[in-house]
Amino acid sequence: MGSILRFRKLSYLAPVKLHTEKKVEQEKKAVDVPNPCFSPEPTKRALAPTVRRSGGKEWRCMDNCCWMIGFLCTTWWLCLFLFNCLPATLPGFQAPESPGVRLKREGITALHPVVMVPGIVTGGLELWEGKPCAEDLFRKRLWGGGFTEIIRRPLCWLEHLSLDNETGLDPPGIRVRAVPGLVAADYFGPGYFVWAVLIENLAKIGYEGKNLYMAAYDWRLSFQNTEIRDQALSRLKSKIELMYVINGYKKVVVVPHSMGVVYFLHFLKWVETPPPVGGGGGSGWCSKHIKAVMNIGPTFLGVPKTVSNLFSGEAKDVAFLRAMDPGVLDSEMLGLQTVEHLLRAGRTWDSIVSLLPKGGETIWGNLDWSPEENHACDLSKRKPLGERNSTDGNAKRSALKEPVKYGRMISFGKAAAELPSSLLPSLDPKDILVAQTTTKKNSTSSCSEVRTEYDEMNREIIGKIAENKAYTARTVLDLLRAVAPKMMKRAEAHFSHGIADNLDDPKYTQHYKYWSNPLETKLPDAPDMEIYCLYGIGIPTERSYVYKQSPSSRCKSIPFRIDTSVNGDRGESCLRGGVSFVDGDESVPVLSAGFMCAKGWRGRTRFNPSGASTYVREYRHKPPASLLEGRGAESGAHVDIMGNVGLIEDVMRVAAGATGLGIGGDRVHSDIVRMSDRINIRL
Repeated sequence: MGSILRFRKLSYLAPVKLHTEKKVEQEKKAVDVPNPCFSPEPTKRALAPTVRRSGGKEWRCMDNCCWMIGFLCTTWWLCLFLFNCLPATLPGFQAPESPGVRLKREGITALHPVVMVPGIVTGGLELWEGKPCAEDLFRKRLWGGGFTEIIRRPLCWLEHLSLDNETGLDPPGIRVRAVPGLVAADYFGPGYFVWAVLIENLAKIGYEGKNLYMAAYDWRLSFQNTEIRDQALSRLKSKIELMYVINGYKKVVVVPHSMGVVYFLHFLKWVETPPPVGGGGGSGWCSKHIKAVMNIGPTFLGVPKTVSNLFSGEAKDVAFLRAMDPGVLDSEMLGLQTVEHLLRAGRTWDSIVSLLPKGGETIWGNLDWSPEENHACDLSKRKPLGERNSTDGNAKRSALKEPVKYGRMISFGKAAAELPSSLLPSLDPKDILVAQTTTKKNSTSSCSEVRTEYDEMNREIIGKIAENKAYTARTVLDLLRAVAPKMMKRAEAHFSHGIADNLDDPKYTQHYKYWSNPLETKLPDAPDMEIYCLYGIGIPTERSYVYKQSPSSRCKSIPFRIDTSVNGDRGESCLRGGVSFVDGDESVPVLSAGFMCAKGWRGRTRFNPSGASTYVREYRHKPPASLLEGRGAESGAHVDIMGNVGLIEDVMRVAAGATGLGIGGDRVHSDIVRMSDRINIRL
């Protein structure tokens, strides 16, 4: 048996051995051929997959790929190394010294506790209870984080960020709350700072958790509802009192930003008012606990772009995108009517109504007049304040050639934006408000789902609203009451936008809807408290709009949109793409940011009976010179100004004990003084 197996082995395996030896000999002959990786003949690649280099080492195609990848990675890391190291090592490339390091070297240290109050949009929101579509998002950020949920489940995301359209509070089964602590608003998203730079610089002179606090709140709610639902105002009062005590009875410096400015103005009145409506601190609470209020990018008198956001869900940027590619925002595919969904959610956020223009035509102008008359539209060519002459003939000729009627916040058609008021159709508020009681007729199944309040309006009323009419800061409120009656009815129970005739009327102290309007409330009895208006200038800022009716006949669509085809007659016109611009910080016009500090509260006025000192500090916008500067150390933009070194230094010096006069008093570059003088208001 063993002999048979040995015979089979020799018979069947020997031929295989001979074949293998032949193949090896063929491979040896192919050693001297050119590199097969660069050979155009596929047969040679198959026969000779490797070559031998002069050193005797085989060289394969995979080696070429690895060397290429290694070269790219090495180049990338080298560039990254140079980007981070060159500014710190080579002459002329040194990174600018931060204000915190410089002031620490001067001997400045932390003294007064600092409370920061974030504005609208910049504060983080996290989910505590939600619908099944968001069951894996418990305590994860829906706002102020990575925003991945917008892409993954946009409708679910919007549903959880919307508030109840009747109460202005949580919808059934949903609880979204503000993120607490400094992380609530240090960064809006990865790498996009809000308060982080200011916090870092304050830390360099000794600030930490015991003397630095972020007063986070749910920015969607009306101000009084933040107290009703979350006791946010009570927690802020307790925190200020605690910081005052544990820091050696040093008064607090409060630094609000954007909408946080009017939120804290509401707090100043709330804390003095007796319970249950107020905090019960008494008339001396502010004088005892607050050293200064340093308002950054203040929205005291409102923001005109709020009108367009609530009216059609758009502003300059959205209108531009829609004009460039209407299919993206207006597509009906998969129900992705982006602007309609955003408008529906935004109209449930009562806080937005607090940003509507305040003061009516007295502040913002009428059909034929506005405080910004003779405004220089090309801000880059405007002379510094000291070199300007109010009788400049060129400015007069420019104004006469193309007058801009900023008082017309919304105009339907270019003619309505420019014609004398005598040639415009008469506007009866009753004709507008009749839309509140006019419901949709002959509805079809395709219109059964109501996305915006426009679906409840008669299309004849929509046409009547747009008949070559122009709306001012007074009549635009009637317009919003017509197109968004639910929102305005709910929100106007919390906010007011007029001018008080008699501030001694008890209603202004007893009802909270007046407390966030500086024209309908008094500052606290705190003569030693200082108030600062810190804001950027030199950036074209939205002021008024030219609209048209939407060409779409969809019942779910928004029937109005900004007419981006409308431009001024000259290249330097203030009217571009259906939007008229004035000086500001890109979001808030100079008029809204600076008027109260420049005139309304200056000295002893009926709005400032105790005569608290006010200061205007303007920061001229300077865009970054290179990518190394990031968003710019001298930016005046509404959010980027939080990294402005001049503003940071002013805040730090006041927090360390300096007064307004000690940091230089007023610093004015804009026309805010001239604008304020043109406003005829009883002080």
